[in-house]
Amino acid sequence: MRLPVSEQGSTRARRGRDEAYREIISVFTVCYELCQQKLRRARGKRGGVLLKALLDEIERQLADAGVPDPRTDAELLAGHRLDASRGRVQVLVALGEDLSDDDTRAIRALAEQRAERVPLQHLTGRAPFRGIELSVGPGVFTPRPETEMVTQFAIDALQAVPTAEPLAVDLCTGSGAIALAIANELPTARVWAVEKDPQAHAWATRNVAELGDGRVTLLCGDLRELDPAHAQSEAADAPITQALAPLRGRVHVVVSNPPYVPSGAIPREPEVREHDPELALYSGEDGLDLIRVISRAARGLIAPGGLLVLEHAEGQGADIRALLTRDGWRAAATHRDLTGRDRATVAHA
Repeated sequence: MRLPVSEQGSTRARRGRDEAYREIISVFTVCYELCQQKLRRARGKRGGVLLKALLDEIERQLADAGVPDPRTDAELLAGHRLDASRGRVQVLVALGEDLSDDDTRAIRALAEQRAERVPLQHLTGRAPFRGIELSVGPGVFTPRPETEMVTQFAIDALQAVPTAEPLAVDLCTGSGAIALAIANELPTARVWAVEKDPQAHAWATRNVAELGDGRVTLLCGDLRELDPAHAQSEAADAPITQALAPLRGRVHVVVSNPPYVPSGAIPREPEVREHDPELALYSGEDGLDLIRVISRAARGLIAPGGLLVLEHAEGQGADIRALLTRDGWRAAATHRDLTGRDRATVAHA
């Protein structure tokens, strides 16, 4: 429907005023920042090293060290020191921000460690994952972007469950990334997370306390105790077996990003090779030892029609589908990540 001429003019006038207000606010913001910068200089709090120049220097340093995205890492390291988002750092660069001597030294020290291929997340202590920020550091596997896609399979399946409180179990939870992402995105879901490594469990405990909102139950234990092939006399009394006993046959989704690197393989990235815990990487000669355990253990937890979701390496999909089928899982299917590599296999009970 076409507006009368008078109303069209009124609408244009309002839009014009809105745009003018936005421009005034933008100009005011820039002026305010410049005034603040001049005040800092007048007080002698800045040493005169331009943030832009420092970032350019660090970008070259990290590029020479083979860091995949040196500018991004430089900005994130600066933001960590300055308590600013990456976007805020970019604004400060545009405003010609200069740095104190202390900030300059601290950012350069962080850059030195990053150039030695210490993981960025270990230096900042934080790892973003599907809208949440996890605490991470030495002793725990750093969550990867590709695991976000794996998590989506679990979330989609839980959303389709016709019950008010769907149940999920995250095996080999590490930092708690998958479990906490599910709890964050599905407020009615109840999630159990299991981790064997005491160091990783400590990080997960911290993250669950900060982000779990009482809907994630964290357990420390060995998955082999849930495996029917494990000695029954040992498994029956295991704390993890007792803790998960009420869930047997009731879980709608079992999801895992387990260790899957073959024992003889050497990861290419120094961040992985030198800093991720070996317990979170390696799993027997073909990399599938723990996936075999998970396949059998999950059978005892899963509800009829429930879904098993497994992350794995490229080239492992066919073997995983075969072992899942042997264990009684149905409709096993392998899915690729955004780079076109096989990344996850799912199967139904």
